[in-house]
Amino acid sequence: MNHIKRPFQPIENYGIIGNLKTVALVSLNGSIDFMCAPKFDSPSVFATMLDRQKGGFCAVEPDLKDFTTKQLYFPGTAILLTRFFSDTGIAELTDFMPISSRHNFSTSAIVRQIKTIRGSIKFKFSCLPRFGYSESDYEITHKKDYIIFDCPKEELKIKVSADVPLTIRKQNGYAEFTLEEAETATLVLEFLKQEEDGLQLSYYIDEAYHETKEFWVKWINKTSYKGHYSELIRRSAITLKLLTSAEFGSVVAAPTFGLPETLGGNRNWDYRFTWIRDAAFTMYAFLSLGYYDEATAFIDWIFNLCQKIDLQLIYQIDGNPNIEEHELKHFEGYRKSKPVRIGNEAANQVQIDIYGELIDTIYIYNKSYKPITYQFWTIIEKQVEQVIKNWKNPDHGIWEIRNTEKEFLHTRLMCWVAMDRAIKIADDRSFPYPEQEWHEIRSEIYKDIYHNFWNEKLGAWVQYKGAEQVDASALLMPLTHFISPLEPRWLSTMKVIDQELLLDVLVYRYKNGDDNFDGLEGEEGTFNMCSFWFIESLAKSGELDKAVEYFEKMISYSNHLLLFSEELGRKGEHLGNFPQAFTHLALISAAVELNKQLNRQVVKG
Repeated sequence: MNHIKRPFQPIENYGIIGNLKTVALVSLNGSIDFMCAPKFDSPSVFATMLDRQKGGFCAVEPDLKDFTTKQLYFPGTAILLTRFFSDTGIAELTDFMPISSRHNFSTSAIVRQIKTIRGSIKFKFSCLPRFGYSESDYEITHKKDYIIFDCPKEELKIKVSADVPLTIRKQNGYAEFTLEEAETATLVLEFLKQEEDGLQLSYYIDEAYHETKEFWVKWINKTSYKGHYSELIRRSAITLKLLTSAEFGSVVAAPTFGLPETLGGNRNWDYRFTWIRDAAFTMYAFLSLGYYDEATAFIDWIFNLCQKIDLQLIYQIDGNPNIEEHELKHFEGYRKSKPVRIGNEAANQVQIDIYGELIDTIYIYNKSYKPITYQFWTIIEKQVEQVIKNWKNPDHGIWEIRNTEKEFLHTRLMCWVAMDRAIKIADDRSFPYPEQEWHEIRSEIYKDIYHNFWNEKLGAWVQYKGAEQVDASALLMPLTHFISPLEPRWLSTMKVIDQELLLDVLVYRYKNGDDNFDGLEGEEGTFNMCSFWFIESLAKSGELDKAVEYFEKMISYSNHLLLFSEELGRKGEHLGNFPQAFTHLALISAAVELNKQLNRQVVKG
């Protein structure tokens, strides 16, 4: 099999396209270097981001000397335009994954349309799929105007159709063609079940673009949000939508696996699953923007899940609770960062905080959109019983510390949130519940946090009971309305977080320290979500000017398409899985709070 070695691109050099089943990452040079098919958590078919030689890719390359490139999204859509500029010509590549109200795509497709804007340009198209994380063999068939890559083991075939001649060399698909000014060519990749034939090429050429554009524009315009930072909020909302499964209503934490939090390090996780916490926060963001259909679909997913099994931390997107972690030893890893892991051992961890995030989202849903049923209330009662039973226990915490369990502040805070929001739902709806017991537990948790997580010497609420250091997750204390943002103890905690965890606007989750607290080697980058939490806390604490300045500076760390990965490295480079739901939902939350405060300022002024 022909292996072509390609250089690694910076993580921030990518845009994302998708169809609510899966996504593909398209680089600034027009190459699809990462994709799992047919679903988010399926094995990869393109993974050059994780192995330059074995990973597989699908590239469109113009024959231009010394060209530069730019990318943009068509406004309000997930349709991506990559443009190539040189003295001898300008070309543009439009990439999207069709979404149609007429055609119920059982799997997925990518449309790649190439156009010459100026000059006469020769193009080369290369399609090198590598099924099953590059471990499954496939057969290739060349018909008159299409090629089929068939992988029986994965029960998947890729049909490549084009309105230019296609050729095969060494089990790979190619096309070479020249386009004069204003001429176009269309190449389509369909990811099909083996008994499927796919749609006519004419549909993808004539109709798919308009239908997909109409879908996205109609969806983004459903938002109820009107105010400052609209463009940023809309792009983040589209990104969150791209990580949401239309079939199941669940949402993945990120669409990638194995991208490192430290270059050359071993903090390389698989995020293609539904974390209850991340998903609940995502729905909180959707609800704040008026996207009620997404929240309803997620609530239904949770309802069905909790009827069958007890709530656990993470699930496959279809609700399957079985997730095993193992290494792909044959992949070299992004810039030699090994191991490359799939699956996630965190599935076996206890993280008691998830009840708080989930019940908080249900509380917002019940309050701002649609009353929940009594049947659903009985499921919430079961979750509250788990909180009552377990709130005093140590766990692995929001950051999934692998080698130790502690009584973490964030977990305890979310136990309080679970009790508080459950009580509020019950009181609002006059649902029966053991009032005295629940109120007593809520008060007990409150006092435990207020007194027993406070470190007088440090002047802050600390990471866990008895700790000597702060943790950025404490920033959720005012955001969840546990504490007044003007409480002296809170202002003191903010000051310590500022001193210990901040680099200008960039925030570390925690300091690992000499004793390697989290049991992992290497120093990770700053955590983008925590930066937005800090900005929101600043705004709530009355430091609006500083919050606005920090927000603008933080946005400058996004990539050229306003996308964020999980973390930032020493040179501001993107690290970790990309794009990350947590960062984008925290951005939305901070922007909504800033808008609220700015509007108040105008009214006062």
